[in-house]
Amino acid sequence: MSCQIQLQPSGHTFAADENRSVLDSALEADLTLPHGCRTGVCGACKSKILNGQADLGAYAEHALPASERESGYALLCCAHPQSDLLIEVHDVEQGADKRPKQLPCRVNRLERLAEDVMLVELQLPATEPFTFRAGQYIDILLAEGQRRSFSIANAPAKKGWLELHIRLIPGGHFTSHVFEGMKPRDILRIEGPHGSFWLREKSDKPIVMLAGGTGFAPLKGLVEHTIHLGLERPIALYWGARTPSGLYLNEMAQSWQSMLPNFRYIPVVSETRPDDGWTGRRGLVHEAVLADFADLSQQEVYVCGAPPMIEAARESFTRTRGLPTDAFYFDAFTFATNPAAKG
Repeated sequence: MSCQIQLQPSGHTFAADENRSVLDSALEADLTLPHGCRTGVCGACKSKILNGQADLGAYAEHALPASERESGYALLCCAHPQSDLLIEVHDVEQGADKRPKQLPCRVNRLERLAEDVMLVELQLPATEPFTFRAGQYIDILLAEGQRRSFSIANAPAKKGWLELHIRLIPGGHFTSHVFEGMKPRDILRIEGPHGSFWLREKSDKPIVMLAGGTGFAPLKGLVEHTIHLGLERPIALYWGARTPSGLYLNEMAQSWQSMLPNFRYIPVVSETRPDDGWTGRRGLVHEAVLADFADLSQQEVYVCGAPPMIEAARESFTRTRGLPTDAFYFDAFTFATNPAAKG
């Protein structure tokens, strides 16, 4: 059965099959809706169904609590239409030219940035163009339909290769291979680009960026893209880690302050020891933003990291600092046991 989906307030419409998710049908119709993991874990595609019926599918409870489900919300990556639907979705893009594709790539370089963080540089095939937006991610395709998702850490201007920051997950099959068995010239198969996390270039609002751990990777891509475009929007980048060693490209982030006139970098460490020699900010990274900003009503916020950090930032920024909900962009690094676990 084919259903008609209408989006509000944009007015876009598209046909959706009951056997496919609303998100997949939208992407097939060349409409990019907010989304991230595509597996019902991150909550990026959460939207309100204003009219009509849908099968909400299987999803992680934390991504769609019962109270929100009862208020009409659904995760569009899981929801299948059972009738025509009217859905409230903000930030819709039409005609995006960066559709996902599958292609092989070669491991060009491996560099251990920290004890548990590996930089993996992938060389793309010269005969098949691969275009993406800074902040998006790719899936690495594994055997038996498994895949692992990693944010792209470089800007699109650097063509022909992709940079990934891969954290070692204890007991993780793929990340253990990255640290113990992967070597230059190995061939991987990837799919991408994915996700709707990218810089809203038409806006002139000041930006607050917030990273936890390897959530720094997509924000690095955004900053490099900003430098390439010559944008002068004020940017405050907060990067949080448990220990100073977790700020694995600290000097690079500091160097951006001399390259961008309106850029500030604020590293934050939550766990310190006397022998660390750390003299910077301490505590939780989102609390550092709260301490520095009494009002976020005129800012855009870009957040990357673990779901608890993202939810804490969203709740506190919108509730106590006046941040509009549609000015909060995020990429949740999920480590659920699903075929497309992010990490």
